[in-house]
Amino acid sequence: MYISLILIGVLGGLITGISPCILPVLPVIFFSGGAQSARGNEKAADRAEPGASGAPAQGGGAGVAVKDKPEATTTGASRWRPYLVILGLVLSFSVFTLAGSFILALLGLPQDVLRYAGIVVLVLIGVGLIVPRIEELLEKPFSWIPQRRVGTEGNGILLGIALGAVYVPCAGPVLAAITVAGSTGRIGFNTVVLTLSFAVGAAIPLLIFALAGRRVAERVKTFRRHQRAIRIGGGVLMVALAVGLFFNLPAALQRLVPDYTGSLQSQLAQNQDVKQALNLTGLVNDQNKDLSLCSNNAQTLESCGTAPDIQGIQQWFNTPGNQPIDLKSLHGKVVLVDFWAYSCINCQRAVPHIVALNKAYAADGLVVIGIHSPEYAFEKDVNNVKAGAASLGITYPVAIDNKLSTWTNYRNQYWPAHYLIDASGTVRNIQFGEGNDQQTESMIRQLLLAANPNVQLPAPVQSADTAATANLTPETRLGWSLESNFGGSQKYEPITTGFTFPASQPANTFALNGTFKLQPDFISATGNNSTIRLNFHAKVVEMVLSGKGEVNYTVNGVAKKINVTGVPNAYTLLTSANPVSGNLDVTLPPGVDAYSFTFG
Repeated sequence: MYISLILIGVLGGLITGISPCILPVLPVIFFSGGAQSARGNEKAADRAEPGASGAPAQGGGAGVAVKDKPEATTTGASRWRPYLVILGLVLSFSVFTLAGSFILALLGLPQDVLRYAGIVVLVLIGVGLIVPRIEELLEKPFSWIPQRRVGTEGNGILLGIALGAVYVPCAGPVLAAITVAGSTGRIGFNTVVLTLSFAVGAAIPLLIFALAGRRVAERVKTFRRHQRAIRIGGGVLMVALAVGLFFNLPAALQRLVPDYTGSLQSQLAQNQDVKQALNLTGLVNDQNKDLSLCSNNAQTLESCGTAPDIQGIQQWFNTPGNQPIDLKSLHGKVVLVDFWAYSCINCQRAVPHIVALNKAYAADGLVVIGIHSPEYAFEKDVNNVKAGAASLGITYPVAIDNKLSTWTNYRNQYWPAHYLIDASGTVRNIQFGEGNDQQTESMIRQLLLAANPNVQLPAPVQSADTAATANLTPETRLGWSLESNFGGSQKYEPITTGFTFPASQPANTFALNGTFKLQPDFISATGNNSTIRLNFHAKVVEMVLSGKGEVNYTVNGVAKKINVTGVPNAYTLLTSANPVSGNLDVTLPPGVDAYSFTFG
């Protein structure tokens, strides 16, 4: 059991440790954690050179030896600096993640005080590196310790502790399990083992980067000749990191860098052994434990416990001043919490009915809250979400749940998903997927009347039930890590580049012909006439594409084309009043990326 948890934790940490989330701390790790540790060694080498030549310096040999003696002590500590910086980061991250909230609540302190304390420490250490006099003042409180250079030059463990307080790794299945355990206080030995192994895994890439910094400093002559400049540069980077963290600038940087580890996190989350070890099918806590009392897509009202909190939200919009909403402040109202993603066709079909419900019943006490939980990495861009919401006519409050914190707190697993909450704050119905629109509206009307028997409700929203028929082709994903419904004969993996259509392709599958590069989330053509063949049954076929170019395709022999431009979006290839079966051949030009097919 423990070995499995350690392996899962380390693997999850390693994926996190190479993710875009570590980019802001890399310069500090490289210079202050790594390059600085080469200075004492370089000075020792410089002192050894005269003796090696057999010609000691005249008039000062003894003086030099006395002067260098303290440096020899610093050198020993300095060589351990990268390891101790990372050790401080591992320990502080683990403690702050698991027990930080509990300790701060116990002391009656704000939840972000540790983050700001870490920022202050980073500023002080950075200024100490730049201004030696400040460093001396910082060291005075530690003068009773034999190794006085606590943060700026010597063992660096204080630097690691400060970094651990402000280090915010990208969320994944392992971190989600740890975060839920820490936030709910359900911390056992297994959780501690998982947390420490995760922290170690995340720290390994940082340690490698720090050691690389030391190696460069020792090998490159420019570094050896400009030790003072390295010291100042490290201090400047540390202060810059602190200022950036204060103003939340690293988040903007991370949004500019594609989440190249997202597919690895997805694969980890979908592994059955990992699911069992972390209970990813439902991270149960005191807030959500009663949700299992609700049956999926029930036709009548049930009672499923108090609604879990909306938590870990990156940003809100469509609220007054874009301020957050606390469910507790909505007691007396009927609330519909809708989990969605803007490029998900199932959500696109369901959202219009939600919009209509909001328009019809908002004045009578209904509050709709959209929790945008991204399915793809590109769906984490807030501007993309706002544009998608606007195109769907969404005017109700939307919470950006990029870390899937609220998704996890609701034990959710579907796009879309609706949680209906009564005026007392109790979850009364859960709907996964599309459909049951008329039943959902009926239950909303029941709850509104229960909350206010005198309310005069409008006529029911006239909307045909949009549940997909059972025999429609299921959503088809094209990226190698998310692949579904591949009907070709070749292995669908990154090393495969050449494909041919099978002699007979099964129904509701896709196949490739030509040369392609398979990415985790999408595929791209590497030659001319690279074609995707889809065998489908649907009234509506849409394809998520990005890039720029003209895409030619045929539907049952009828030639058509679309122009693709910009970020990933859904393009309609077919609409029909009745379901259609057949083949759809899409010739993908270089410069256009294909993510998935969706159907209606």
